[in-house]
Amino acid sequence: MSDSSASTGYGDRDGFIWLDGEMVPWRSASFHILTHAMHYGSSVFEGERAYGGKIFASAKHSERLLNSARLLDIDIDLSVDEIDRAKQAVLDVNGLKDAYVRPIAWRGDGEDMGVASIKNPCRLAIATWPWGRYYAAGATQNSGIRLDISEWRRPSPETIPCHAKASGLYMICTLAKHRAQRKGCSDALMFDYRGYVAEATGANIFFVKNGEVHTPVPDCFLNGITRQTVLELLKKRNITVHERHILPTELETFEQCWLTGTAAEVEPVGRIGDYRFEVGELAATMVNDYARLVRG
Repeated sequence: MSDSSASTGYGDRDGFIWLDGEMVPWRSASFHILTHAMHYGSSVFEGERAYGGKIFASAKHSERLLNSARLLDIDIDLSVDEIDRAKQAVLDVNGLKDAYVRPIAWRGDGEDMGVASIKNPCRLAIATWPWGRYYAAGATQNSGIRLDISEWRRPSPETIPCHAKASGLYMICTLAKHRAQRKGCSDALMFDYRGYVAEATGANIFFVKNGEVHTPVPDCFLNGITRQTVLELLKKRNITVHERHILPTELETFEQCWLTGTAAEVEPVGRIGDYRFEVGELAATMVNDYARLVRG
């Protein structure tokens, strides 16, 4: 599979997708319209990147996939090692080195076609494709991308399984990002149900003030694997980090800002709504430190 496939739709490409233990030609990897996940959102997924033919933090992603599946009563009868091997096999059979990797598990079609789906089989697929910079349509890393401020909020943990990477939880993220893009922004900042700063639609957020880093506590959204990696990089540089609840009024006091995510990697932010940030030395350092680490 080459980069030229990016000009076609995701359903019309060359290559193979791992589906329930078999390599299936890309265009044949399909399911029935009455699949439970299609109607009720019973699916979980991961987003991963491979650099030089090796998937970064592959086992951590597989562990999170299994945990997300358990939270949604989706049975994946595979171990972390077996999922890791399947992901690597998909990457290899498609001849890719630098690529995005997407495992997804869901409740399929079966005897149940209502809210409950215990009788329906659980399925797992793994696809991979070339994918460059996530915020390719945004500003350069010298000026930082622009974020809208979303009207949608991350819900309370009492209302959703917030620590599962579940497809249904991204509905409000899609709505928020659509609105942001219509305004010419790359993404949107979301607050949580209490009004604290939370995250972007698919990435965690960091701020800098007086040489110290501030980042929201991930108590109602995913503690991203890239977020955890960047925290370790900051620790190695002896940078003080404050994981805490951040009020929206504090945005005007921060000097630098960046997003972290497997797709986004480390992306400097130049503006959130009317608040502006510089792409300073620490933001640039984290971009470079992360790039060196993942490309090892």
